[in-house]
Amino acid sequence: MPARCLSRPRGVPLAVRGYPPPVSDALVINESDVERETWSDSVRGEVSFRTIFGAQPTTTPEFTAGVTELAPGASLRHHRHKPAELYYVLEGEGTLAIDGEEHAVLAGTAAYIPGNSEHGIRNTGAAPLRFFYTFAVASFDQIDYHFTAEQ
Repeated sequence: MPARCLSRPRGVPLAVRGYPPPVSDALVINESDVERETWSDSVRGEVSFRTIFGAQPTTTPEFTAGVTELAPGASLRHHRHKPAELYYVLEGEGTLAIDGEEHAVLAGTAAYIPGNSEHGIRNTGAAPLRFFYTFAVASFDQIDYHFTAEQ
């Protein structure tokens, strides 16, 4: 018996087909259009980052996301925060520590960091280490960082 192909009816509004109507709150932002922030101290490390979603005026109800850059030899020191986090390495190489276990990372590496896990990342290469990060919270202000060096 040949397989049956089911298709969506064309010309019928989404709501009639059981889908909610489209929402026009989409955001499309270029990283270079977002102001770079830096942390540079013995507690947090030497870090530059751009919060693309989750800082005014680009807040979303679901996510905070951005790109972090570490210069050769620089690090984001060990810390914890309540929300889980995802990293995706865009370029460079480094070492990511999660709860005492070290992982080599390079472009194409993705990491899930459970909430309240101690973690930190350092650039071990000769070029900048850049990674995308995201949290399932609406604003960067909702993330309370606790750095190990503070304790």
